[in-house]
Amino acid sequence: MLEAGIKGRQEMEVAKEDTAKAHKSGTLDVLATPRMIALVEETAWKSLTGFLDPGMGTVGIKVDMGHLAPTPVGMRVWCETVLEEVDGKRLVFAAAVFDEAGKIGEGTHERFLVDEAKFQGKADRKKEP
Repeated sequence: MLEAGIKGRQEMEVAKEDTAKAHKSGTLDVLATPRMIALVEETAWKSLTGFLDPGMGTVGIKVDMGHLAPTPVGMRVWCETVLEEVDGKRLVFAAAVFDEAGKIGEGTHERFLVDEAKFQGKADRKKEP
C-alpha cells in the first residue's frame, strides 16, 4: 500500500550525452534541465518498487522544478524524492537534486497510478485507423 513518506535516491555522473548541447536545450556542456527532470522522474518511480501490485505502474503527469545551478561534465549528481501525498491514484513527490557542490534543483513531481497493460493498450489504439 502506498503511503506518504516513501523515499527514493538515484545518482549519476554527468556525461556528454547528458548536456544541454546534446539535448538541444542549450549550447553549453552542462547538465541539461530535461536530463535533470528525467533523473527526478526515474527516482520517483523507482522509489515505489516493491510497493505496487503486479501489473501496476506509474506515469508522470506534472513536473514543477527549478534548475538552480549548473553542473559540468564529470561531476556526480543525485536526486532524492519523498512521496508527500497520496490522493487516490495521484501521487505527489517532493524532489531535490544535488551535485558535489550543493543543491542544483528542487520542486515537485506528480505521477499517476495505472494498470500498465490497460494504459499501454490505450496508447497503442491511437495508431489504429
